[in-house]
Amino acid sequence: MASKGGNTISKDQVGAWSFILGLALAIILAFVAVDLAWLLILLGIIVGLLNIQDKETTQFLVAAISLIVVGSADVNILGIPLILANIVTFVSPAAIIVAIKAVYSIGRK
Repeated sequence: MASKGGNTISKDQVGAWSFILGLALAIILAFVAVDLAWLLILLGIIVGLLNIQDKETTQFLVAAISLIVVGSADVNILGIPLILANIVTFVSPAAIIVAIKAVYSIGRK
């Protein structure tokens, strides 16, 4: 991707900013009455495609599973359920992409 002035934006930068924006939005949206789940999903897909490398697959999937399990628990502490629900909305598409990439990689061998 190119920006004005001939500077280029790498896919690593897009992935990193997608992760930061997704996490920040997941937290902020827990306290604002705006439904931007589609944006969290889109950012999660970008993160899954661009951020997670083969060597990080297991660690990412374990963390994603942990977040999804904790996010499904019915604990109500200081808005945490809403934050976790948004984080799960953000992380789940990334986890699906990473899991599919892992299955494909294993099946190719």
